[in-house]
Amino acid sequence: MKVIGIDPGLAATGIGLVSGKWLGIEEYSFGTIHTSPAIPLSDRLEQIYSKLLSVLEEEKPALMVVEDIFSAEKYPKSGITLGKVTGVILLAGSRSDIPVIEIPVREAKQILTGNGNAGKAQLETAVRHILKLETPIRPFHSSDALALAMIGLFRHQNISGVRK
Repeated sequence: MKVIGIDPGLAATGIGLVSGKWLGIEEYSFGTIHTSPAIPLSDRLEQIYSKLLSVLEEEKPALMVVEDIFSAEKYPKSGITLGKVTGVILLAGSRSDIPVIEIPVREAKQILTGNGNAGKAQLETAVRHILKLETPIRPFHSSDALALAMIGLFRHQNISGVRK
C-alpha cells in the first residue's frame, strides 16, 4: 500500500510517501513544494494545487493523510491562510479520487513520539528511527509529512474505500 502524507504550509508544503505492509516500510520519499511570497496568494495556492496534483497522478497513492488545521490564538490570520492551503490540498485529493483523512498534529506526535507536545526535532528523530536513517530529514515539513504517511500506513490498511 502506498500512502502520501501532506504537511500544509503556504511557503513550504511537506510531502512524504511511504509504501509497505503493516509496520514494514519498503520504500519512502519526501520533498517540499515551495512558493514565493513575492507572488499573489492565489498564484501560490495554484502552484501548491497543481504540483500536488502532478505528484498524486504520478504516484497514485491509496490514501492521503493531511495534517489537520490548527491556529494559534495570537495569529488568527495564519490559521485562515493555512485553511486556504489545506483547501487546495483536499481538492487535489478529491480530484485524484484518493481517500483523504486529516489527523491533528498533536495526535501524530503522540503516536510516533509518545508525547503530543513533542517538538518538530523530536518528531523528525522518531521518523528517522523508524526509517533507520542517520541523515537528518530537512526541512521539518518533509519529516512531518512522512510521519503522517507512516500513521496512514500503520493504521488504515483495512479502512473501506482504500485501495491497496
